[in-house]
Amino acid sequence: MAAVQGGQVDAVEEKDIKTEPSNDGGGNNNANDGRLLSTSPGSSSSTGSIKSAAGPPEDQQTLLAVLQFLRKNKLTESVEILRREAGLPEDSLELKGGDSSGSGSGAAAGSVELAGGDASSLLSRVTSSASTVAPAPTKAAGEDQPDVNVVLSAYSQQGDPPLYQVYYSGLKKFIESVLDCHRAELSQVFYPLFVHMYLELVYNNHESEAKAFFEKFSGDQECYYEDDLRILSSLSKREHMRGNETLLDFRTSKFVLRISRDSYQLLKRHLQERQNNQIWNIIQEHLYIDIFDGMPRSKSQIDAMSGSLAGEGKREANKAKVYYGLLKEPEIELPLDDEDEEAENEEGKPKKKKPKKDSMGSKSKKQDPNAPAQTRIPLPELKDSDKLDKIMYMKEATKRIRLGPEILPSICFYTFLNAYQGLTAVDFTDDSSLIAGGFADSTVRVWSVTPKKLRKVKSAADLNLIDKESDDVLERIMDEKTASELKILYGHSGPVYGISFSPDRNYLLSSSEDGTVRLWSLQTFTCLVGYKGHNYPVWDTQFSPHGYYFISGGHDRVARLWATDHYQPLRIFSGHLADVTCTRFHPNSNYVATGSSDRTIRVWDILTGNCVRIFTGHKGPIHSLAFSPNGKFLASGATDSRVLLWDIGHGLMIGELKGHTDTVYSLRFSRDGEILASGSMDNTVRLWNATKAFDDLETDDFTAATGHVHLHDNSQELLLGAYTSKSTPVIHLHFTRRNLLLAAGGYNP
Repeated sequence: MAAVQGGQVDAVEEKDIKTEPSNDGGGNNNANDGRLLSTSPGSSSSTGSIKSAAGPPEDQQTLLAVLQFLRKNKLTESVEILRREAGLPEDSLELKGGDSSGSGSGAAAGSVELAGGDASSLLSRVTSSASTVAPAPTKAAGEDQPDVNVVLSAYSQQGDPPLYQVYYSGLKKFIESVLDCHRAELSQVFYPLFVHMYLELVYNNHESEAKAFFEKFSGDQECYYEDDLRILSSLSKREHMRGNETLLDFRTSKFVLRISRDSYQLLKRHLQERQNNQIWNIIQEHLYIDIFDGMPRSKSQIDAMSGSLAGEGKREANKAKVYYGLLKEPEIELPLDDEDEEAENEEGKPKKKKPKKDSMGSKSKKQDPNAPAQTRIPLPELKDSDKLDKIMYMKEATKRIRLGPEILPSICFYTFLNAYQGLTAVDFTDDSSLIAGGFADSTVRVWSVTPKKLRKVKSAADLNLIDKESDDVLERIMDEKTASELKILYGHSGPVYGISFSPDRNYLLSSSEDGTVRLWSLQTFTCLVGYKGHNYPVWDTQFSPHGYYFISGGHDRVARLWATDHYQPLRIFSGHLADVTCTRFHPNSNYVATGSSDRTIRVWDILTGNCVRIFTGHKGPIHSLAFSPNGKFLASGATDSRVLLWDIGHGLMIGELKGHTDTVYSLRFSRDGEILASGSMDNTVRLWNATKAFDDLETDDFTAATGHVHLHDNSQELLLGAYTSKSTPVIHLHFTRRNLLLAAGGYNP
């Protein structure tokens, strides 16, 4: 008998053993001249005697495991023979007590007639069971030596198919019988176990058992896993598993559970007492248990955080420091004259008395302690036109209405009528002068919202005739003959799913099903660059608030960071387990947030390319993200019709806004951060009291350390208003510089 390790039998003792062919049809015992040949891969049926106890430690461990197993089955004679042959001292068995495990014989296929009542009986069992079993996935070499439990379980890695239901029911009974405080935490184990056990059955071609297992237990899983279970139920053969991406992820990425130490000890003790290795193996191999010290979490706390494809985010993942503060504004002097009045009158607004200069222009010039260094990432220099724009912005800001629960914004809704091309994306420029729509017929259309028409730059020949020195040279280069309210941009070869204006209004980005992101000039209304990097549809793209950089995310599960003057992406953010459905820049341009159909949100550091936050809690693909103007908070909306609020610094969920009845497609904070607006496929815009939502927080270090989040169910108190359109889903929201809310969507007759 030789070391049996990792499901391989290296040598068989020199004794003749008669074997009967196994009766389950799956066995392939080679009954060759009555001698049993070991049939696991890489094994040799050389005849060798047992290695002495002085062999390597894993051999000794295996030997002890085997001895214990014999002893447990009351085969004391065999124990003695084996012990003597191996040259082990008598008390060697006593040393390894307690942790033995006994499902080794469960999978032995076929009965074995013994030529003699000795140790070879065990061997034949081990060999025959090894021969019917797909080789066990072995653990990484770097991990510590497995304990007896694992050594023995290697023989029956794929357990007896009919016993799967017994194992699972046993665990279920146990968890239902523990104290309430542990039950909620331990119940988290059900879903990943269910999936892995089902997949294991399918993988080993036990189709009917898999089906029975699925039918019996799929109803017990949490409602938010319905979609996953639907995909799972369609996989009934091993071949189906090959191309299925969701599934490959489930098998390769460890499902993360956050459990208190007490609950974990209970589970471990139960599984080891019952020798329920099938389940213990799955827990060790496919789950990552994030153990914390302290009180177990309640059902509501767990439900708030669960629901993503790979369990919760590890607490470690949210420990990194995030510089969420804002960059210092460049110092620009505000001219105090009344030049702006004429400009105002063009738009037909009455003259107003000039209010006192607001604190906007004279912000305190102190550096925010949580802000990144100005030079942490290279940002483009301000051009003169940018400075003029900043001045305009500050002037507008002095006329801004301070919103609050009593003072709600007016909402102006832009409805796209007869958009039979299929409206798929909308964006407004920061100064609200232009609106662009992306369409399913692969066009991008740009409208002017002000009386100022859209004009192209003159042709090269005409430009030569212009007096370059004149003051109004910028006006003269525009061709009046081309003036129109609408310009259509052709170039994509598939639906346009994401669009974004540059902050300086010179460029427009569009991302499409054709796998490209295109950069368009708003001076010439032509395409300047096609960025090719994604191989599949690109669902979203967005310019950085400082221009120059932009982010895109798509079906290839990766987000890419680009600079307008580079053909290749500067960073590739990989980690999501499904499509990256939406992307957002942090106001300081040092971070980006990505939402995905794996139901998680990740925040990435642009400088290092690392993922610095993983937020779980949504129960469906995420379709909208918005950072608060002060950079501290993030709001997210998903197909589960909830809006969740996150504290970026602490890496915690801090609020849940319920009220929508369909996918939340757009989120936007007002300019002062007082109000959060959300737009949904349920044809409504809802306004929420953001200040109150963020002020009610007590985020102490304990909460951050354990993730015990107490969410107040106060959506009704926070809801300031709900406004319904006639029949138009809201796909974009935008606050003007004066805090008027603009909404947009395509009429859905």
